[in-house]
Amino acid sequence: MSHPDPLRQDVALDALNTLRLPARAAWFAAIDNVDTLRAVLDDPRVAGLPRLVLGGGSNLVLTGDFPGLVLQVAFHGRSRVQEDADAFYIRAGGGENWHDFVRWTLEMGWPGLENLSLIPGTVGAAPVQNIGAYGIEMAEHFYSLRAYDLETGKTVGFDKRDCAFGYRDSFFKQAGKGRYLIAAVTFRLPKAWKPVTGYADVARELTEHCIVAPTPLQVSDAVVAIRRRKLPDPAEIGNAGSFFKNPVVEADHYIRLAALHRGLPHYPQPDGREKLAAGWLIEQAGWRGRRRGPVGCYERQALVLVNHGGATGADVWATSNAVRADVLDRFGINLEPEPVFVGPMPAAFPP
Repeated sequence: MSHPDPLRQDVALDALNTLRLPARAAWFAAIDNVDTLRAVLDDPRVAGLPRLVLGGGSNLVLTGDFPGLVLQVAFHGRSRVQEDADAFYIRAGGGENWHDFVRWTLEMGWPGLENLSLIPGTVGAAPVQNIGAYGIEMAEHFYSLRAYDLETGKTVGFDKRDCAFGYRDSFFKQAGKGRYLIAAVTFRLPKAWKPVTGYADVARELTEHCIVAPTPLQVSDAVVAIRRRKLPDPAEIGNAGSFFKNPVVEADHYIRLAALHRGLPHYPQPDGREKLAAGWLIEQAGWRGRRRGPVGCYERQALVLVNHGGATGADVWATSNAVRADVLDRFGINLEPEPVFVGPMPAAFPP
């Protein structure tokens, strides 16, 4: 019995990235099992070509066609794999929708990820970016992952230390960039759960609903409501969520800025530095609701770049450059983009 060819040629990627940027892949394959992956990688038609691992396309800026092989992660499945006196261990396939997975864990009675509700993307992409929101980072509940090494052809396991998690960062964005396809991720969700409601928006949302002792689902509902008010739906307007990382500066730099700019939001860090709100800096630089051609900053949240229609990756690149230049000029802070740029770059970011 013959099997259908998993390899497709000249595939449009417009609908596979949330910014809805036009690009085509020379070759494309959806990977939902290791045998298919091995067959694709051994196929002489794609031998020696560059490779791009694609999750939900929510953390990606395509600046042109991709001349090699795009591997879309389509591993599915979710289950409780272990339980001990302190925690539940929950595994999900790398191709699972992140928000659907979070809601499922809460409905099953395994809390911990509720503050990360409605973050776009897939489970397999979450460790790459070490996604975070409203006082929680994914790394806090990460246990292990299983990945396929595209260079050696072997399946490899990673624990938390191996992943070298940092703020919106990991081994998979640094030394391991482009080398691994993450097939499954396991999370450790503690039984001794406490709500994390320190962010003002979350506390305010709960208070407005007269919720004093929130359940995990209620925290999730609050986060979902906040995100829907503040952030555009990628299904309605192209965007990649928060486009810039919140900068972390030395204490003396913060003190100088605070003396010049009243109301500067800041979040003390364990090492004595201060994390600043990139969205506030961008808004103060005059970019909230402002656009440069087809790309602009969202009217409700300046941290989000949106495609108003017909934008290319070069347009996103140019607008993000302009935003960064204005923030650098006003505050002396060089914002760092969260998404990964793939393809030719028409100009350099400010130094």
